[in-house]
Amino acid sequence: MIAFNVGDTVTTRKKHACGSDTWIVLRVGADYKIKCVNCGRTVMLSAEKFHKVVQIAKR
Repeated sequence: MIAFNVGDTVTTRKKHACGSDTWIVLRVGADYKIKCVNCGRTVMLSAEKFHKVVQIAKR
């Protein structure tokens, strides 16, 4: 499993409704909080769900 840090940029398998698939990690731990780069929407995901939807991590 890849370790993620606050400020990392990640790409998800599916695109967000706004058309972007790039997110910034805002919080790590038991839950992950990510923010869409395009529209600014924030989403909270459980660690299990987060690791399923994230495709690529960029530092």
